[in-house]
Amino acid sequence: MSLYGYVTKKDLSRFGSFLFMGLLGIVIASVVNIFLKSTGMEFIISVLGVLIFTGLTAYDTQRIKELYYEHDSSEVQSKKAVMGALALYLDFINLFLFCYVS
Repeated sequence: MSLYGYVTKKDLSRFGSFLFMGLLGIVIASVVNIFLKSTGMEFIISVLGVLIFTGLTAYDTQRIKELYYEHDSSEVQSKKAVMGALALYLDFINLFLFCYVS
């Protein structure tokens, strides 16, 4: 999905807000499931988490590509690189965490 986000000509910025709202929904559903202890709901949360973080990977990759500006100072470029790497790192970690269903 990162490769898709990098090479696609389609604007993925409109999906960003939907994916973020889905992320908030997953957090709320996870907190509710702590009390319910439903294995079915846990499975649904895991599937939705994988789908949302897969979409966020493509979205963040395209956002990083658009933020790159050749004439930025080296300090600004290094800060953008760190923030972009952190965003993708969190996407990948959360993607793999949601792949694990107990």
